[in-house]
Amino acid sequence: WADTVWLNNGDGLTGEIIIADNGSDDGSQQIAQSHGARLVAVPWRGYGAALKGGMTAARGRYLVMGDSDCSYDFIEAAPMVENLIQGADVCLGSRFRGRIKPGAMPFLNRYLGNPLLTGIFRVLYQLPVTDAHCGLRALTKNTFERLRLESDGMEFATEMVLKAALLDCRYAETPVTLSPDQRGCAPHLQPWHDGWRHL
Repeated sequence: WADTVWLNNGDGLTGEIIIADNGSDDGSQQIAQSHGARLVAVPWRGYGAALKGGMTAARGRYLVMGDSDCSYDFIEAAPMVENLIQGADVCLGSRFRGRIKPGAMPFLNRYLGNPLLTGIFRVLYQLPVTDAHCGLRALTKNTFERLRLESDGMEFATEMVLKAALLDCRYAETPVTLSPDQRGCAPHLQPWHDGWRHL
């Protein structure tokens, strides 16, 4: 599905919307396809596996990733793409610089897990990140290929930021809003299990 997104500088970008599916049973595939999105079937389970499959299949120069549970407004990705156009290799959203709506993030994630893991990046890798696990992020296709990401689970998010730091990728960050999951089912994130894998 191609559409034009107008950026703040007046330039328009035409892109495609890809739904990378590895076994979802919530009917989102049919909804996406009925609106013209391209469905990419990914045979491996896991958050990272789905994202790698989708980004590998993407045809564009700039890649934007995010969950299809209405927790992020993809309009907020436009400034991320602008950062890439201006020379950044990767741009993360920051929910802590933006807004976290009531009920959108569990207490443990908001006040312990995310600040702890983000702090490790800031101290050990001198990366000025304020939200290392925001699900709305963008990177160039070339950077995605350079990172050679391997993780299939939720720790994919950490691997991306870590490798970007180790490869001295140009980093940018923009504020975003996190809203409660609109799917009406339990989130896939398992705080202790996934937190340990990230660590």
